[in-house]
Amino acid sequence: MSDIATQQAIANLVPTGSRVLDLGCGDGAMLQHLADTRGCSGYGIEIDDTNVLACVRRGVNVIQLNLDEGLSMFDDASFDVVLQIDTLQHLRNAEVMLRETVRVGRIGVVAFPNFAHWPNRLSVFRGRMPVTKRLPYQWYDTPNIRVGTHADFRVLAERNGLTIQDSFGLQAGRVVRTAPNLMAGTSVFKLSR
Repeated sequence: MSDIATQQAIANLVPTGSRVLDLGCGDGAMLQHLADTRGCSGYGIEIDDTNVLACVRRGVNVIQLNLDEGLSMFDDASFDVVLQIDTLQHLRNAEVMLRETVRVGRIGVVAFPNFAHWPNRLSVFRGRMPVTKRLPYQWYDTPNIRVGTHADFRVLAERNGLTIQDSFGLQAGRVVRTAPNLMAGTSVFKLSR
């Protein structure tokens, strides 16, 4: 998720000067954006060698770690904000990592492709798995272990005793608050315990 409008919409959920942990930080673009525009500091967690090198080249602090192994190296409330941007759908232990997100951070920000977005529904109605900008892979070569919807995530958060401080969709860099389950390709949630 690299376009500037989307980064800014998510960055607006992060208080200025926060200490941030970005789970599955990719090439470190989001952490660099937060440092440059909001005065944040922190670390990224990434498993991919190429992305770790990209983070180092950007000057982003990065720890190479498989998120499926958990976050036991971090104490409770070690960070102001923990980000899970386009990470949850790749994890085997998604529910555990969701709880870890709000254990390690005072707040968690989770964003993922919304499978209930209307073009995805239309594709399934036609008998095909969707291939879109947000879900760019064929069903047989996707790195996604699961797909989720805005509405499903709300239930998951409540089932795990998490408080939803804010939720909305993103579509083409714009915030969608009306019918985000139908009208947005990305779901965004701000969570706390």
